[in-house]
Amino acid sequence: MEGRALGIDIGGTGIKAAVVDLADGKLLSDRVREKTPQPATPAAVVEVTARVCDRLTESGALTPDMKAGAGFPAVIKDGRSLSAANVDPGFIDAPVQQLLTERLGRPVVVINDADAAGLAEMAFGAGRGHPGVVMLLTIGTGIGSALLIDGKLVPNTELGHLQLHGRDAERLVSGAARERRHLGWKRWAREFNVYLAMVERYFTPDLIILGGGVSKELPRYAKYLQARAQIVPAAMLNTSGIVGAAMAADGGLAAAEAEAADRAAEHGQPAVAPPVGPADGR
Repeated sequence: MEGRALGIDIGGTGIKAAVVDLADGKLLSDRVREKTPQPATPAAVVEVTARVCDRLTESGALTPDMKAGAGFPAVIKDGRSLSAANVDPGFIDAPVQQLLTERLGRPVVVINDADAAGLAEMAFGAGRGHPGVVMLLTIGTGIGSALLIDGKLVPNTELGHLQLHGRDAERLVSGAARERRHLGWKRWAREFNVYLAMVERYFTPDLIILGGGVSKELPRYAKYLQARAQIVPAAMLNTSGIVGAAMAADGGLAAAEAEAADRAAEHGQPAVAPPVGPADGR
């Protein structure tokens, strides 16, 4: 990939955007952020997204001919949002790609937000140089997931909705749930381990990347984590969703997958932090 593109990351608590250098995944502008409107209806979300992009235009970073991609917290099929876990139910079956394209006045490619983060981590971050099955879990307002096999994305896994104790797992062990339930890091990690065991049972990943807000606090709970797979923190922190969305803008999802796969196949030392937690079984 060459050139630059606009990346937009629409989440349950914030809407962020920046211009991205597609060659190295670096941001070429400030990361502009505004709070997600409440309620997060389609009209309100689109308007706040437009306001964020207008700020980039005013700074001179965003040009009229620049392509755009957006990560959105839902199952995305053919540009439509088929779910709405952390946004208003009005987004169910909404043509979110069309709405953003029309309001922003430029073509916008929309993909699942965790899938965007996974593509970026595979190409430029903690997954770079790792073949096999890589799982990214973004732990914040909910739990997003991205599953990549030799850099090829299996889209819309949405593993935060796996059932844990009869409820969606993200309702019990997301970052927001930890705060709502007033859980200390040790207790939270022990409950999160039950969720990790379920993910491993179904997908047997070779590498698990932890992203989202909780990943920033990794030193506080790393020693309590248990998994058969190697666990590493996300390398790109708050930029992965933006970068992955920008990658999707440049030729769509297939091009972004090809870029992630090519970089995963590169030789050399992977750009990852040391693993945390036991990696030799429970």
